Amino acid sequence: MKTTPGRLAALGLAILLVVGVGVGIISSAGQALAPSTVALTGYIGSEKDAFFKDPRVVAALQRGGFAVSVTTAGSRQIAATDLSKADFAFPAGVPAAEKIRVDHPGSKAFVPFYTPMAIATWKPIVDLLTAAGVVHTTGDVTTLDVAAYMDLVAKNTRWKDLPGNSAYPVNKSILVTSTDVRKSNSAAMYLSLASYVANGANIVQNDAEVAKLMDRLAPLFLRQGFVASSSEEPFDDYLVQGIGKSPMVMIYESQFIQRAAAADGSITPDMVLMYPDPTIFSKHTFVGLTPNGIKLGDFLTNDPEMRSLATQYGFRTTDTPAFTKFVADHKLAVPASLINVIDPPTYETLEAMITRLEADYNGQGTPVATPSPSPS
Repeated sequence: MKTTPGRLAALGLAILLVVGVGVGIISSAGQALAPSTVALTGYIGSEKDAFFKDPRVVAALQRGGFAVSVTTAGSRQIAATDLSKADFAFPAGVPAAEKIRVDHPGSKAFVPFYTPMAIATWKPIVDLLTAAGVVHTTGDVTTLDVAAYMDLVAKNTRWKDLPGNSAYPVNKSILVTSTDVRKSNSAAMYLSLASYVANGANIVQNDAEVAKLMDRLAPLFLRQGFVASSSEEPFDDYLVQGIGKSPMVMIYESQFIQRAAAADGSITPDMVLMYPDPTIFSKHTFVGLTPNGIKLGDFLTNDPEMRSLATQYGFRTTDTPAFTKFVADHKLAVPASLINVIDPPTYETLEAMITRLEADYNGQGTPVATPSPSPS
């Protein structure tokens, strides 16, 4: 049979249609066989909100089969929240996470990343406190002697009281600005390390010790006046309003590293990342409350891309070489490891200290004595 050009064209079209349908069937089958995405909901500390909203993180989670919806809250608030409908809770510290884990049998805890507490400050402040014997610098690492600092607070020392102070001669109490200890984990970590120092370099263990220490600990928080509930707010004040508003701010190391690595001009040459001595790690502890929540915790902890993204947000992970390389690549003077690191007290003991401070804030507690200012 003779094949005409018209018949050839029709035959070619038919073949194309068959191939197209075949590809469509294969494609549909491939989509059907792809891992389904599971929707999960949970509570996180506000300091991780930007991380979970990052499109790269969202895409990586989807690759792992997760569509994650989060609600932000303070770590203490998360521990007290009804989590019966949540798949996970992700506070910023171990005490709250341990409380959640114990309260929810069958749950599982992971530590995908952590960060030491640090103090955002300025070169003139470092120079003043170095002369006063409160700050020490070894190599590129600057540390604040917490015991010596607390002695200044106990005397209600003002900046203008420091000998030879012409760089910052203001009549403000020497204080580290923190968040609201009643709501925020970063302030609770500050309370943890201050209580350790006040208790003779011992972790506070019982109500009797708590009662003895509160007169020394309360001024660190009550004298600050208004305090923010989110760890982002005081750090933003530091970045935007400068030394006049924020000479020293208790932050997460990760906050400073992330902004410095971004090289967006927000971290200037006169800004200094200082470490309290002793310091304390804020272990961002993920608690999976459901089977899918536990799978998400495992993915956040062990997936290489998730660890890399966490590092880019300034967090430390189990991949220490990656963190070391990241800060070196961005020429950041950050110690690879810290030696004098303490653990926080138990949730119950920390809660007892916070409850006493809460009573003082509300005017219901024992008044905290305020010594007279030192002579000018």
